[in-house]
Formats: sequence, structure tokens, C-alpha cells
Amino acid sequence: MSSQVAQAARRVNHDLRGVVVSAGLMQKTVKVRVGAQKWNKIINKWFAEPKHYLVHDPNSSLRTGDVVSIMPGWPTSQHKRHVVKKIIAPYGVPIQDRPPIPTLEELITEREAKKGAKDERRASRRQEEEAARKEEARKLRERKEAKRLAQGGSRTEPRKTNLEDNND
Repeated sequence: MSSQVAQAARRVNHDLRGVVVSAGLMQKTVKVRVGAQKWNKIINKWFAEPKHYLVHDPNSSLRTGDVVSIMPGWPTSQHKRHVVKKIIAPYGVPIQDRPPIPTLEELITEREAKKGAKDERRASRRQEEEAARKEEARKLRERKEAKRLAQGGSRTEPRKTNLEDNND
């Protein structure tokens, strides 16, 4: 069963095209400049206003100068929200000599596998904590019982409650 994030990622059908301006400085991350224009209504002129995105590159297959297609994905880190879709025009090293770019389905299956493993670790840790809490509670009861027996109380005698005292 797919998660909501995976379903949303499959529904996304728009992509952005840009140029890699920084590659190899961060692990599995490149900076892509996407061109845009902004209209200035005072002087009636279009101005270039490029936008930069930090993009997840799982196999570090991009080089500075590559023209790439990117698509929005899930948050990979604090500022990374996009994933490389494909290389449109390589710069320098040919595409065949680089590690392959994973498909969307491969990225989704990898993400869900990581999430499943994390959920299993979390569940086992919670079970261990619950067992430790129960063991601590059992030891506390035993200490209280030993303290009560040391003060002269007997375990075989039933305790009288307030209701029993009133009936006598």
C-alpha cells in the first residue's frame, strides 16, 4: 500500500528545467538555477529573475553545467524539496559514463522501505521501553512488599478497607 506522499508524488506532472550551477560540494545535492522573468509595471519591462533550488541527486550523477529536468518531491532535508527527473543535455562527461538517475518508482520504493524499517525500529524500541517500565514497576512492588514485611506485616492477612471497618 502506498503512502499519501507516494501517491502525491505520482500525481505531480509538472517539472522545471534548469542548469546545474553547483555540484560536488554537497553529498547527493546539487544547486539548480531555473530561469524566470518578472514584469516591472513601472518601466514596462521584463527582467530576468532566476530562482535557485537545492535538488536531491541520489547517485551524485550530475556535473556543473548540465541542463536537467527536476520535479517537486518530498522534503529530503531542511531546504531540499526537489528531485532530479532526467538529464536533458550533459556537460562534459557523457551520460553513459555516469551513475544512472533512479526513476520515480525506485525513489518511492526506497523511501517506503526506509520508512518501514524506521517504523519497525520505533515499534521494537517502544516494546523494550514498555518491558523495562513493567520490570521497574515489579521491582518497586517487591521492594515495598519487603519493606512492609520487615515492619511486621503479614502477607497472608487480608487488609481491612474503610468499608469493612464501618461494618464491624
